[in-house]
Amino acid sequence: MAKVARSVRVCGRVQGVFYRAWTCQRARELGVMGWVWNLHNGSVEARLEGEEEAVERLIHQMREGPPGAQVTDLEFNEVELENLDYFDVRPTS
Repeated sequence: MAKVARSVRVCGRVQGVFYRAWTCQRARELGVMGWVWNLHNGSVEARLEGEEEAVERLIHQMREGPPGAQVTDLEFNEVELENLDYFDVRPTS
C-alpha cells in the first residue's frame, strides 16, 4: 500500500486539553509517523506519514479529538514524504 504525507492544522479548543499527547498515542496505535506541536495562535499543527488508510483514519479521529477538545476547523494538505521513523510531541513552535 502507498505511503502518504499530510500537513494538518487543527483549530478550536485544542491546547490545554492533552490534544498533542492524545494525537501521539493514536498515531502510534495506527503506525503513523510524524510529529505534533502547539502554535502560538492557539491551533495545533501536525505532520503525518504512513499508509494512506492509517493517515486518513487519524485525520478523521483528529476532527473529534480527546475529551475536552472542541475542534472548530481542521485543514490538511498533501506534502512530500520525509520517511520519518517515529511520532513525537514537539515543543511549541
